[in-house]
Amino acid sequence: MFGRNVNKSQTESFTRKRRETKGKSSFREHAVSKNRHDRSIRKAPTEESAPLVSNLTSSIITLVVGREQRLFAAHEDVLCISPFFSAACRGQFMEAANKRISLPDEEPEIFSSVLEYLYKGDYYPRLLHNKRKNSWELETGEGGGSIESTVFHHGVDGELLKDTVIYCTAEKYGLEELKRVALRKQGLQSGIQCSTILSSARYAYANTPDTDSKLRAHYLALIIRSRNTFKRSGTMQMEMQSGGSQLFFDLFVALCNHVDDVASVA
Repeated sequence: MFGRNVNKSQTESFTRKRRETKGKSSFREHAVSKNRHDRSIRKAPTEESAPLVSNLTSSIITLVVGREQRLFAAHEDVLCISPFFSAACRGQFMEAANKRISLPDEEPEIFSSVLEYLYKGDYYPRLLHNKRKNSWELETGEGGGSIESTVFHHGVDGELLKDTVIYCTAEKYGLEELKRVALRKQGLQSGIQCSTILSSARYAYANTPDTDSKLRAHYLALIIRSRNTFKRSGTMQMEMQSGGSQLFFDLFVALCNHVDDVASVA
C-alpha cells in the first residue's frame, strides 16, 4: 500500500497486518470488492463511512509503535488530519532526518485501527446499517463468527474493551468523529464480563477529561443496567474495597438519580 521496503523480521506494514490478523483485504482491494453481506445490510451514506482523504501524494511518515517497536507507514497528509500528528510533524517529536515518529506507549492493534479510520472513515469491524430493521450493526467475522471485542493492553496488563481504548486514543489525537464511531460501536457490544467492564471503566476515567459526558456516562448506565449481575459476581465489592475513585462516586450519584426517577414515577 505504502510502497516502502522494510525488514520483514522487524517491521509490518499497516495493510499486511490487517490481512494477517483479521483476514481482510488491502485498501485498494477493499475498494473494488463486492459487498459480501446480505443485501439488506448496507453502509449508510454518513460521515463515519466516508474516506477522510482522496489524494495521497504527500511524503511517507514512519511510526514506531509499542514496546515491540512495530513499524507503520502513513502519508503525512493523512496523519495531519489529527491535530496531535499535525503538531508532531512540525515539532520535535519527529526525527527530521528519516521522517519517523516514536509512539512507545501505544498498542499496535489500536494504532492500526486509528490508521484504518484515517484512510477509510471506519475501522474493523465496520458499522453497517440494516435498512430492513432500521438499526446499526457490526459486521461479523469470517464465516459469520463473532469478532473479539477486547484487546490486551500492556499498560494495565489485562483485557480492555477495544472501542474504549480507541475512544481514549481518539481523545488524545483530537479525532472527534472517531470518538463518536467508537462510542456507537461500544454500545452494540454485549456479553462482556463484569471484570472487563470495570477495568475498562477505570481506563476510561483515567484517559478522558473530567468534562467527558459520553464515554463515562455510557459506563455508568451500563453498570446500572447490569446491577443484578454485578451483585452476584462480587466483582464490584472487590473493586470498591480496593479503593475509592471518581468512578464510584459518579456511580453513586447516578444510582441515586435513578432511584429518584423511579420514586417520582411511582
